[in-house]
Amino acid sequence: MGEHWEKYDNWDAAEEAWDQRAIHLQKTQPIKQLVSIPELPAIRPKTKKNLRWKALNYLAKYDEENFFIRYFFSNPLKHGYNLLRSYLTPLPFNRDKDFFFYGLKDEDEFKTILAKPDSLLIIGFSYCHKPFECPSKRFTQDCIHDLNNPVCGQCFIGKCVHSLPAKRVLPVFITTVHQIGEVIVRQVQKHPKLEVTFLITACEMTLQMFGDWGNMMRVRGVGIRLGGQICNTMKAFVASEHGVKPGMAVVLGETKKRVLDLIRFRREQ
Repeated sequence: MGEHWEKYDNWDAAEEAWDQRAIHLQKTQPIKQLVSIPELPAIRPKTKKNLRWKALNYLAKYDEENFFIRYFFSNPLKHGYNLLRSYLTPLPFNRDKDFFFYGLKDEDEFKTILAKPDSLLIIGFSYCHKPFECPSKRFTQDCIHDLNNPVCGQCFIGKCVHSLPAKRVLPVFITTVHQIGEVIVRQVQKHPKLEVTFLITACEMTLQMFGDWGNMMRVRGVGIRLGGQICNTMKAFVASEHGVKPGMAVVLGETKKRVLDLIRFRREQ
């Protein structure tokens, strides 16, 4: 997808070169980083109460073009059944640390989809973990991932995009939960013969709010939980969805490795 990985014969050499350049840039042209990861509850107890109802209300209230409402009523019996079945489960996902599996048991099952020649991977990155110095700005659906830009060279999103394979992968830079939902629906409609799956980064509250609607669409995929300065109240979440995000979320250390391992797996198929 990007230029960097294409210059090397194998993944290890490409990643080593990327990481060494990133270390050099961190010394010579450093970008703002979290000094420490704050110990915050993933979702405040008051916010967690009736969160599924709050999610449904939010999706309907801010569905400005009635996209989801029209999608639901395109097949209300099927979608209603899927949504109700999801609501009857304690949680709309299976979880392994920072990995949230929708319609999947575990990472191995996700890999079986990634290995399919008739699968399309949507990989989405929340704007919340773009650097403050991002040349494309934070609250946008853009990402230049410029190999020569010192900010992109230190950005985890930039590293992921450059490591992606060229075919059957769609990178998306997420500003709102509605946006990523629309992208998934449109790709399912556009590619009826492909199995559409996803790998998206988001705060835990977003991953919980999205879960039931993802299950309604019957699209299997993985959510990656962000740490750092996350949104853990509805007030902060709504503000973030409108571009007000003074803090920075991050993909945590071991989770970064798991994400890159999945990208590598897809690339080497």
